[in-house]
Amino acid sequence: MNIHGILLAAGSAQRFGAQKLLHTLDDDTPMAVAAARRLLAVLPEAVAVVRSDATDVKRALSAAGMRIVENPDAARGIGTSVACGVAHNPGAEACVVALADMPFLTASSIAAVCAALEDGAPLAAPRYRGQRGHPVGFACDYFDELLVQKSDIGARQVLVRHARRLHCIDVQDPGVVRDIDTLADLRDLP
Repeated sequence: MNIHGILLAAGSAQRFGAQKLLHTLDDDTPMAVAAARRLLAVLPEAVAVVRSDATDVKRALSAAGMRIVENPDAARGIGTSVACGVAHNPGAEACVVALADMPFLTASSIAAVCAALEDGAPLAAPRYRGQRGHPVGFACDYFDELLVQKSDIGARQVLVRHARRLHCIDVQDPGVVRDIDTLADLRDLP
């Protein structure tokens, strides 16, 4: 199955207080690069959707091997980034949408989402201790709905509308529910 990855890296990081996607983790890897490497390990056909003015983020993600797509409407919300990512993946039969501020999820969790899509799940997401996480997989049947997303809710509306079709995969990976919004989120890691 032709599954493409989409890394959403166009947020404003207002709560973090700085460009969080370039904030280095304990191993000196920028947060977005860590997320990109995990996505690329499973889905080498992946794009990173970034803000037009995020030159350093674009440079770091490009050096990590990501194909870069600029979202000129990023200020309007994450939905525009989802739509931008889907639009720049022609020929994909499904896509897996990951977040650049979730650098701790494992490649095996991404692979589990891909496997569910390959097995016929129309929508797929990992679940850790009962909590749905990221990344989320979408079969091409949902691309038209994703292409018109313009809000700050992103693809959540699609998932709510089609909740009975969402296949959740139980994983032992707390990284699927651990996003980094503030510096405290990094300090509070186990």
